[in-house]
Amino acid sequence: MDESLLKSEEKAVLALRALYRKYGYLPFRMSKFEEYELYMRNKDFLVSDRIIAFNDTNGRLLALKPDVTLSIIKSGEDRPGFKQKVYYNENVYRVSESTRQYKEILQAGLECIGDIDLYDIYEVTALAAESLSLISEAFVLEISHLGLLSAAFDKICPDKAFADKALRFISEKNLHDLRELCRQHGIGERQCSMLEVFVTAYGEREKVMAALDAAWAHDLGAGTEEGPFEELRALSRLLDALPFSDRIRFDFSVVNNMNYYNGFVFKGFLEGISGGILAGGQYDKMMARMERSSGAVGFAIYLDLLEQLRQERSEYDVDVLLVYDSSTASEAVAEKVRELVAAGRTVTAQRMIPEKPRYKELLDLRSEGAPE
Repeated sequence: MDESLLKSEEKAVLALRALYRKYGYLPFRMSKFEEYELYMRNKDFLVSDRIIAFNDTNGRLLALKPDVTLSIIKSGEDRPGFKQKVYYNENVYRVSESTRQYKEILQAGLECIGDIDLYDIYEVTALAAESLSLISEAFVLEISHLGLLSAAFDKICPDKAFADKALRFISEKNLHDLRELCRQHGIGERQCSMLEVFVTAYGEREKVMAALDAAWAHDLGAGTEEGPFEELRALSRLLDALPFSDRIRFDFSVVNNMNYYNGFVFKGFLEGISGGILAGGQYDKMMARMERSSGAVGFAIYLDLLEQLRQERSEYDVDVLLVYDSSTASEAVAEKVRELVAAGRTVTAQRMIPEKPRYKELLDLRSEGAPE
């Protein structure tokens, strides 16, 4: 695939849409508006809780949608044995990470909802990685397992306040404060060291599994055929077959809100973009909060962040700046533009040399034949 195809949000959507259709995901369409209450009830689930709201003509308080997943959950139904597989590319309205101002942001993603199993988790994880690879070969997908972290906290200290703080310190890779937290709760050195492995072990999947096995032995099912350890191992084996398997890693600093998410969670990064461009995972708890009995796994790609990639990689806006004046025949301008475009070059035709765009070559068709 031509790399230039994926240098804008709109073109990225075309490639991602083709990918998701190959695996049977169907397009999901929704209104630009939802009831404001839907987002307020679940504001911790959102990337940003700053929501644009307004009154409808009948007095209902509506909001420009800041999220798509909640609308997909709301619109579906639970059917035993059925899996709803949808993808979307929708504009959402929220504060942009790059500008810190309200922005209409093109977001793409997919959701698999229903009686999900290990294959579905693998498929969504693999599609997340392949989505990143379509945009750039320089990517990393990091995977964590909230079920494993939750079981570890329950084993060592079931206090919720401890778990909340420990999760934050693990997400920050903050060993110092994690150790201090253990000391404050009277947790011994051995058990503290068992928690520390979630900070120190990250990267290549087999090495992380070996470190977890060594630290936890059989305390949480390490070395057995059940539980989150085996889920991690089983997913890793499936991912081994992918051509970009080495760019899919385990990292327990990837966390999401445990009130909504459970099991596997992941985050995707591209070289040249600050912060994660992709986020997702299992959100069965979110489904339960919205009175759904199904499981769910999915991800979203924040395509507005591609602006950073385009700005860093593109030295020029166009290949050719073509300048003409009133003495230049329109047929000559049209013919020259067609010729350049057919040769695979980008061109903008102007009656003067503007401050922008940035161009590689100036082609002057004016009668004077000299730039202004």
